[in-house]
Amino acid sequence: MSHVPRPILPIGGISPISYRRTPPWLKVARPSCGSSRLGSTVVSFNPGSERRRSRPGSPAGVGSFSCWPTGRRFPTPAARRAWPVGWSTNGPSASVRRGRPAFSTARVPADRRAFPPEVPVHVARIACERPDDVGRSLSQWFCEDLAAQLVREGLVEHISAETVRRFLSRFKLKPWRCHFWMHPPVVRDDAYYASVRDIIRLYTRKPVPGEVVFCLDEKTSIQPRPRGVPTRPARPGNLPNLVEHEYRRAGALHLFAAFDIGSGRVRALCVRQRRQAEFIAFLEQLDAGTPRSVKTLHLVLDNSSIHRGGRVTEWLARHLRFQAHFTPVGCSWLNQVEQWFSLLQRRRFRIVDFGSLDELSRRILQFVDEWNAAAHAFHWTSKSAAKILIRRRRAA
Repeated sequence: MSHVPRPILPIGGISPISYRRTPPWLKVARPSCGSSRLGSTVVSFNPGSERRRSRPGSPAGVGSFSCWPTGRRFPTPAARRAWPVGWSTNGPSASVRRGRPAFSTARVPADRRAFPPEVPVHVARIACERPDDVGRSLSQWFCEDLAAQLVREGLVEHISAETVRRFLSRFKLKPWRCHFWMHPPVVRDDAYYASVRDIIRLYTRKPVPGEVVFCLDEKTSIQPRPRGVPTRPARPGNLPNLVEHEYRRAGALHLFAAFDIGSGRVRALCVRQRRQAEFIAFLEQLDAGTPRSVKTLHLVLDNSSIHRGGRVTEWLARHLRFQAHFTPVGCSWLNQVEQWFSLLQRRRFRIVDFGSLDELSRRILQFVDEWNAAAHAFHWTSKSAAKILIRRRRAA
């Protein structure tokens, strides 16, 4: 069985498919190895057809190759239209019988192929500065802006944005990215870390009989946002939920929530105003709903004014089984109820289309009941908290 030779295509041609062996349906007109001048040959996809088509009026040795079924031809790039005068003499194809044409490419002058090493360093220096500091009214740098800045400063005559991106990748710089962070409003001294360790101890210790830990906070300004047209559910054919863009304002609610870290159950109260009176009412509801066999209720709170107000302080002094643990300033991540608020936001408030405040309150309490039916606690470990503290120490 004779070996079918592999088709040889010039560099200037376009070959969307590459095969190690020529399939029987691909007919290739291979030029003779004894000739140093090649005609314009077309590879056809038509099975059984071995016609050779040459571009009318094309000189010998200049042409284009196509592998598309309709005989479409794509022009060869101008820099690669120079055809060889000899054969390749290097590598495995150096023999006469396996020789292949050696194609020459128009060379670019050396001064235009590369930039001096000062250019990448200058790009990195500019990328590490704010655009306002160098006289540009931009929020952050993009590759196009950096390229224009180099031309503006006269460092180069022309440079592409892709070249700037490659320069930045050497220094692992991405100035177009933006992350938000919070500078510590207070000094993170020994008292700060002692308060953090106290709350972590409540989360990671073994359950103590007669003690319950609640994480309390409020989700404020929840709007019903009634729509003019009802929201349409998803439909077959990858059609998503359709939510009317326009809505009208109908007030707002505030949600007080207490997350039991042992069972994962949630106590909730929806109110129209967010004051110390409403917070005390929620504490009384929490007190009435907790069995008297529980002697100590640990409350994890943030430093909100309604949590540290005079009326709330007096109420806590009269109810001795309540012990408040305040998180340090800027440590809302320590309050586990924030994790539950995140679940509430994703599952209930991804689409906001409630008809009124009463309907909004009813749907929130229904979500709480459904959560409590299959509640689960969040798993906190001392190692995970220690990692967070280490990162915060480095950031400080």
